[in-house]
Amino acid sequence: MKFSAWLCVGLALLVNACAVPSARTNAYGGKLPTVTAKLPPEPTHLGRPSVLEEDEESAQANTSTPKTKKQDRTVRVLIVENSKSTYIKHSGRVNIYTQDLSKKYKISRGGTLSVKTHKNAQVQVGTLTSSQPVIIVPVDATTLEIDKVVYTGTLYVLPSKTSFSIIEYTPLENYLYGVLPYEMHPTWALEALKAQAVAARTYTLKSIEKKADEPFDLYADVRSQMYKGSTTVQDSIKKAVDQTRGQVLAYKGELFYTYYHGNCGGGTDHVSIWNQKAPHIKPLAGNTCKFDTHSKSYTFKQDIAKSTVERFTKSQGLKGTLKSIKVAKKTGTGRASYLTLKTSGGSKTVLCSSFRAATGVRSCKLTKITTGSTKVHFEGHGYGHGIGMCQDGAHGMAKQNYTYKQILKHYYPGSTLSQFR
Repeated sequence: MKFSAWLCVGLALLVNACAVPSARTNAYGGKLPTVTAKLPPEPTHLGRPSVLEEDEESAQANTSTPKTKKQDRTVRVLIVENSKSTYIKHSGRVNIYTQDLSKKYKISRGGTLSVKTHKNAQVQVGTLTSSQPVIIVPVDATTLEIDKVVYTGTLYVLPSKTSFSIIEYTPLENYLYGVLPYEMHPTWALEALKAQAVAARTYTLKSIEKKADEPFDLYADVRSQMYKGSTTVQDSIKKAVDQTRGQVLAYKGELFYTYYHGNCGGGTDHVSIWNQKAPHIKPLAGNTCKFDTHSKSYTFKQDIAKSTVERFTKSQGLKGTLKSIKVAKKTGTGRASYLTLKTSGGSKTVLCSSFRAATGVRSCKLTKITTGSTKVHFEGHGYGHGIGMCQDGAHGMAKQNYTYKQILKHYYPGSTLSQFR
C-alpha cells in the first residue's frame, strides 16, 4: 500500500474536532464574529494495545515540556523525509507497535533505536519489521532525538517502496514552542514575539485545512515553518505563546495564510507578486513600513555565481552565456516583479519571485545588478519575499512600544483577531 494510503486506512478520525473561535471581545476592538475553521477531523490512533494503555496515559503527562491543554489540536510534522537509515535516541521508556497492533514491544530504559529500510517495502524499527506504519510512543518524560534534534511527541515511521519518512504528532501549542525561536530571535521584544506566535499559529491551522488528505500537515523547514522540537523552551518564547494562546487571524470569517518574512526593505507587497495563485485579500495586499531600517538586513550586497544564474536561464529555455539582468517591472514599493534575462542566445522576461527561489538572491527589491565574468553582483533592500508581516519591522514596532495587536493590524490590514478553540 502507498505511503499516504496507510495513514488514511490506519487512523480513526474524531467526528467533532472542527474548531470554532468563540464570540468574545475582539482584540482589535468590537465583538468577534463567529468563525468556523475548515479543519479536518482530529487524527488519532486506530487503537492501543491493552498492555500499553497505562504507559501511554503516562506519556501524555510528559513533564519534560510545558503542559498543554487537552483541546490542543494535533499537528503532524514531517521531520525525516525519504530516508533509508537513521537512529532515534530515547532518553527513557518507549512503546513501539504497528498500526494494526499485531506487533508490539516495550523498551524499559534509554538507548538507541536503529531505523532502516527492509526488503519488500518494509521498515525495521529496532527488532520490529513491518510494511505498516510503526508507532513510537515516549513514556514518562522520555524524549526522542534524531540528528541532534530532540522531540517529545509520538513518532510515526511510514514505510514506502524504497525509503521511509517520520512524522511527529505533537499538540499545536507545543509545536509553536519549537517554531518561534527559529523564526524570530528569543531576545527580541515580547510584543514582536507575540505577533509572531499569532502569525505562526494561524499559518499552521490554515495549513492543516489544506492537508486533510495528506499524511502530514507541515514540513519542519522553510517550506512551511522552521521547527526543531520543543524540549527546551526559553521564557520569552513560552510567554509569547502562552499569552496569545489560541489566538488566530481571520478575514471575512476564514483563516488565511499569514505569510511573514525577514525584512521588507521599506514596504510589503501584494501577495500576487510572489504567489500568483494566492487569493487577493486585503490582509495580504501590502502596506508601508518604516520600522525595519534598524536591521542589517535592510540593505544588502550579494554575489551569486554566474553558473548558478545560468542554470536558471537554461531552465527558462535560454541558451548561451549570461549577458545581463535588468528589472523589467516594479511594484509601488520598488520591488521587482519581473526581470529581463539576456544571454548570447536570446532574452526572456521572468517573474522575479521565480528567479529568487532558484538563485537565492536575498530580495527582489533590487537597486543594482552587475554581470561579471564569474559572478553576478546584486544590491538592494530587504530579505525574503516581502509578503505579510515584516519580522524586522515587527521588532522595530515593538521597540517603539506598539502592542502585538497593533503590529498584526499594521501588517495584516483588515484582518480580525479571533480566539481559536
